[in-house]
Amino acid sequence: MKVFVDGAEIILDEGSTLKDALDAVGISPQEGAIIGIVKGREEEARETNSYWLNTTKGKLRIELLETGIQDAWHEAVGQISGLKARWSDGAAVAFGPVATKIVPTRKEHEYDRWEVVLGASGFEAEKAQIVFARKRHSAAYGAPAENRGVFASVVGGKDLLARLEMGDQILDAEPIVEWAALSDKLATKDLSLPLADGMEIYSRIEVDLTEDAPVGAEFFLAATMDGVFAVDALSSSYASSDVLRGERIEFENREPRAEGTVTIRTSGRGLGRIFVYKADRTSIPGHSVVGMVTSGMDLVKLAEPGMKLAVKVRPERIMLMGLPLKEAEKIAADRGIGFEIEGYTGDDAVVVDQKPVTTMQILREGRVIVKSIPSDRMVAIELYDDLAPKSLDYFRHVVGLKEKPVGPLPVYFVYENTVLFKPAISATSYKEILPENKPVDVVRAGEIGVTNQAARNAGLVGVKLVDDPKYGPSGEKFLATNIVGRILDLEKLRAVKEEETVYVLEVR
Repeated sequence: MKVFVDGAEIILDEGSTLKDALDAVGISPQEGAIIGIVKGREEEARETNSYWLNTTKGKLRIELLETGIQDAWHEAVGQISGLKARWSDGAAVAFGPVATKIVPTRKEHEYDRWEVVLGASGFEAEKAQIVFARKRHSAAYGAPAENRGVFASVVGGKDLLARLEMGDQILDAEPIVEWAALSDKLATKDLSLPLADGMEIYSRIEVDLTEDAPVGAEFFLAATMDGVFAVDALSSSYASSDVLRGERIEFENREPRAEGTVTIRTSGRGLGRIFVYKADRTSIPGHSVVGMVTSGMDLVKLAEPGMKLAVKVRPERIMLMGLPLKEAEKIAADRGIGFEIEGYTGDDAVVVDQKPVTTMQILREGRVIVKSIPSDRMVAIELYDDLAPKSLDYFRHVVGLKEKPVGPLPVYFVYENTVLFKPAISATSYKEILPENKPVDVVRAGEIGVTNQAARNAGLVGVKLVDDPKYGPSGEKFLATNIVGRILDLEKLRAVKEEETVYVLEVR
């Protein structure tokens, strides 16, 4: 039987399972991620009146009109792949040629913006062209008499029309089946599920990031660092993720939110929320466009809140922080990136910072400068997400661990087997630290405490070098102490001094 996995056609034996299909193409499902399955789309595809036209500049969506010319389009659609722009001016752009059976006329007609016309170059039906109107104008395109040759209208990617020019091509035409029309569709983690002929299987979504939003692109890469897009909320037009909700992010790129567009909320309610659009929406100032889903939109449409979608992002993230210096240098060399070092270069050197920070800027500049330190100044930590989720929202924010694997903790005060840290970012004015996971009988050596809002020094971070039955790691009574995690290599803290900076690496 024939099935499709992420668009690739494969042949399987009757009775094969979902696992057999994934194994056949070398896919190991991401832990906890759903697999999407759609059955019986071919019949609907034959009858669709919507198409994506994939061009060298992006995607146009057209809707066919109820005219007899629709038949000519269906006969010609198989010739679309590779059509070149034949001419382009301020009024329209035309692609061709395609062989048709239309009856051309020499009459001039008026055309409105976004209309799509089937006309005949030189009034020869065998050399027809597909003309996209950019503005209202009059012209004689050798169109058939019916409806002035207008057979469709552009309903998505309208901004793209202005950018199409000589040299551009229509790469292919992709029929769009409205999701609501598909009755046989499901999301599953059951790899033993039996398959049937014609099934479409989606194991992941693929996202291409835009160079026009380097900071936002890095934000998305950080949110998907584990290889999954976590779906937290849905509407009829989008699926959204709250992994980095509340984190501040600058606005960079305003574009229409076409189906598949990835945006980040940069202001107002829902700051830091990431959206993937399932339906076309206009642009708005509070949403910065950072990328586009290029494959797997059916998986997005199948998702429900609480589900995870495996995701492949292009380009891959360049994050060298937390790595041994030699490993970081090899990664840069493999990616063709120039590599400069500031700081310690011994055999035990580890990377704690990089400039530029964002992947897009590194690729644009073709080089990266890293800051490295001896490994004994980097401390591994384990954080208690299940016990102190709200406190960790504050802690990861001020240390920088939400978007990076390594963050700085400046040493504020050292006394009586206690090390106090004062985070470089002051966030107590907008991040709550309510009492949570307070110590009961004793604080263990190495536990990380944050002073909560029951005390004056809210936000202070501390670690005890020995067990303490009376005071928390940040020097407060147990009532004012939230335990958020523990140091995994406590010995590294015994020699630290005030005004030093300790770097922490979260072990996930």
